[in-house]
Amino acid sequence: MSTAASTTWQMLSQNTRGKELPKGLDAAWDRAAGVVRRMSLHTKAYLARAQRVVKLEGQYKDVADAALRGKLFELRETFRRERDTAEHLEHAFAMIRETASRQVGMKPFPVQIAGAMVMSEGGIAEMATGEGKTLTATLPAVIAGWRGRGCHIVTTNDYLAKRDAETMGRIYRACGVRCAYIEQEMAPPDRKRAYQADVTYCTNKEISADYLRDRLALGRIKSLPEALLAKIAKGAGSGTDRLVQRGLFHAIVDEVDSILIDEAVTPLIISGEAPNAEQVEAFNEAAQLAAQLEPKAHYKINPRYREIEFTNAGRRKLAELAAPLGGVWSGARRREELVNQALTARVFYQLEKQYVIQEDKIVIVDEFTGRLMPDREWRDGLHQAVSAKEQLEVQAPKDTYARISFQRFFRLYRRLCGMTGTAAEARTEFWQIYHMPVVVIPTNRPCIRTMNPDHVYATEDAKFTAIVERIETMHRAGRPVLIGTRSVRTSEHIGRLLEAKGLDCQILNAVRHKEEAEIVAQAGQPGRITVATNMAGRGTDIKLGRGVAEMGGLHVIATERHEARRIDRQLFGRCARQGDPGSAEAFVALEDELVARHTPHLAKSLQKRHGKTKTTEISSKWNHRLFDHAQKKAQRQALRQRKGVLKNDDWLDEYLGFAGREH
Repeated sequence: MSTAASTTWQMLSQNTRGKELPKGLDAAWDRAAGVVRRMSLHTKAYLARAQRVVKLEGQYKDVADAALRGKLFELRETFRRERDTAEHLEHAFAMIRETASRQVGMKPFPVQIAGAMVMSEGGIAEMATGEGKTLTATLPAVIAGWRGRGCHIVTTNDYLAKRDAETMGRIYRACGVRCAYIEQEMAPPDRKRAYQADVTYCTNKEISADYLRDRLALGRIKSLPEALLAKIAKGAGSGTDRLVQRGLFHAIVDEVDSILIDEAVTPLIISGEAPNAEQVEAFNEAAQLAAQLEPKAHYKINPRYREIEFTNAGRRKLAELAAPLGGVWSGARRREELVNQALTARVFYQLEKQYVIQEDKIVIVDEFTGRLMPDREWRDGLHQAVSAKEQLEVQAPKDTYARISFQRFFRLYRRLCGMTGTAAEARTEFWQIYHMPVVVIPTNRPCIRTMNPDHVYATEDAKFTAIVERIETMHRAGRPVLIGTRSVRTSEHIGRLLEAKGLDCQILNAVRHKEEAEIVAQAGQPGRITVATNMAGRGTDIKLGRGVAEMGGLHVIATERHEARRIDRQLFGRCARQGDPGSAEAFVALEDELVARHTPHLAKSLQKRHGKTKTTEISSKWNHRLFDHAQKKAQRQALRQRKGVLKNDDWLDEYLGFAGREH
């Protein structure tokens, strides 16, 4: 891509990302622009540029450390003054590549350089699992750090943020870039120092929470001129002295699909205590009333949208049951809202699936990662409804001081880019929401993964029986097996089935991130059986033990299809990394949540057809298509939901909020 085209592209991204989604003809024009943009991005072109960087190796290979450092510092000034060209970028990457080799013993491959090129121009690099994204990120991060306005490398948990900052720190220091990291327990003064660094590793949760706290400190101040005037007029009383961030300029998002899509609509909320004894009592009463209503007769269930709708008989029954309670229960609208939430908790939120109980409190389980989220609560009284259902002590809902979705937050950055192993399926959404194109980067070595077709069964029992049999077969052959699940409940169930067969396994669900990484790292040892949530250990390499490659490598089993094909690919990508052998397959059933929720009529029809088939496999072209169809419907629904949340964020920002665009 030419320098002029690259500059135009970056300006387009910066000018449109923070605005409202286009509508009507503007939306059609924007989609067309996205198609044209994707067509203009050729993987071969980026690989050719990467080869030019590799050819520059001879100019720097024999240069002394001090001299190389001097050349890096000289080039740093060029980027700080923003007088850089495509040629400057290639020389910078060549020198950073040589520095990485000397400092940490790792020299970026051409495919890693190509991925870095994509990110340096505001795009998303799809790089397969195990291709070295941590090292790849250092190249555009050094360039961003040189520009002097701060670069945030955003990852999924504190452990990875600290690990990557410490592992890559020597590269940054040798390039004249200050590097730091943010973790949950860090005090405000330490956070401020970390944000003052040129490159700051952090999680999406911590950085967005700091942003909200800074906005609260500023109060009604919405722009830089207002902040400067307030500083002059009020001094320390203006709130500017309590800020920890210095603005949102450049972000490199690791596992970009997880953060910008899977967690896009997750709202980050700053809240405070708001005791309300009557409200707490109402949640408990609602749970008791909900238990007395009957499905179909009193309410209808819509599993696809997770909605409850009262029937006329149900409204009459509820009014009759609530009559003796008086107070808040006298109004039809309010009592129906309370009981509807209680029914939602009973029907759609299940123990060891959407939540677990720890220390007599409800703790949310992230449905995408399987990790616990002890610091989050469901909104609009749902958390209290679940607590009441489980007969736990109900805490009053908190007052919201400030809120923002991750989707809205990351659209505030002037420059945004990212990397992940699975982005191609969401390339249209990445363009529409964030104006970032996706470029697929090939693997450094050919991928030799064996992908088996899905195994379809009529019932879950038959499916789990087949899974255990496959695990036994692989274990006898000495091959390690990684079993991916979508819930804590499923992982525990498989653990019990394996225990009954006398097979030892490591069960990984919702534990501390450091332990998670250590367990996943050992999953490639001979005969090892690891049961984990689909996304567990994301960012951690699974290295094969001695002799495992000769046996066929790691075998990955998915216990059901996820609602997003990307996450299936992410799980399967845990095997056959960096040219190693490996195999993967999925076992699915007509009773799985995916088809039961998104194609219920087709699923029930097939269940009737195969009702007598209790144990044998029923795989066929049409049965496979059922799961593909359900997955596509789930993905479309999720996209509509994310767009709806973004529109709602825009409305709140215009009429009620304070989160103005940062410059």
